[in-house]
Amino acid sequence: MGKSLRVAFGETLAKLGEENDKIVALDADLANATQSKYFKAKFPERFFDMGIAEANMVDTAAGLAHDGLIPFVSTFALFGAGRAYEEIRNSVAYENLNVKFAFSHSGLSVGEDGGSHQSVEDIALMRVMPNMKVIVPADPQETEKAVRAAAELDGPVYVRVGRPVVDDIPELDDKPFEFGKATVIKDGTDAAIIACGLMVSKALEAAKKLDAEGISTAVINMHTIKPIDKETILKYNDKVKAIVTMEEHSVIGGLGSAVAEVLAGKAGARFSIIGIEDRFGQSGKPDLLFEEYGLTVEHAVADIKTMLGK
Repeated sequence: MGKSLRVAFGETLAKLGEENDKIVALDADLANATQSKYFKAKFPERFFDMGIAEANMVDTAAGLAHDGLIPFVSTFALFGAGRAYEEIRNSVAYENLNVKFAFSHSGLSVGEDGGSHQSVEDIALMRVMPNMKVIVPADPQETEKAVRAAAELDGPVYVRVGRPVVDDIPELDDKPFEFGKATVIKDGTDAAIIACGLMVSKALEAAKKLDAEGISTAVINMHTIKPIDKETILKYNDKVKAIVTMEEHSVIGGLGSAVAEVLAGKAGARFSIIGIEDRFGQSGKPDLLFEEYGLTVEHAVADIKTMLGK
């Protein structure tokens, strides 16, 4: 049975609270939505509801970190990465403080809430900050691993959490999670799909279709966007003839941009980015929005076949 990544986050945070009494949680009047309510229920004295005051919440978290605590800050991605950007930059990242950000309701998968609440630029905003680390887990089990990794890392970390209920990806069951190191789910010799978050399962579907047509396709789960795994990217740039990235985020500044920065000036595979093409989101069912914005298995298959001249 599936689980929302935000639920996986909330459950993991509560477990971490039992294991480490330095962990505290802050939320901006959205504990029932971000699922930090699990921590609140177990540790009310270590939970701070800051109201609809995201900037104050981040500055409070910075103060708690100065006192040696490990704050986890939660709200919607748009309100955190957007509304509180200056405070995250100057109060946390600039000071390299040990604050963790787990923002939910990211990307088009927010669905019917519409473009005003669908953050399609949060990865770009967070990864551009010096000292900030960025993780985008693909399924519930990886979300738990990502949150645990964030707690262990020193300094600011952003974990991007989705809203929809998704199944665990069987191919990830026996794969270790190593921060800063991509997970090669499937190897291939003709093409490679580098994906993150909710697009990893679609990348696997696309690879199966391509394999069935005789195109050997690797699938790489780039769960850590910053620091990006340059070694794996360059390995497949030399190994295959076509690389496609897939993300539920703007093509500007996200996973595709990060991979392109690594590949710039390098000979090797042809390269294509699948993401949101400089547009805001809109209201609709997540699956229909993914089709509207080209975040599909078919798009990945077509891009790879075109680059390979098939």
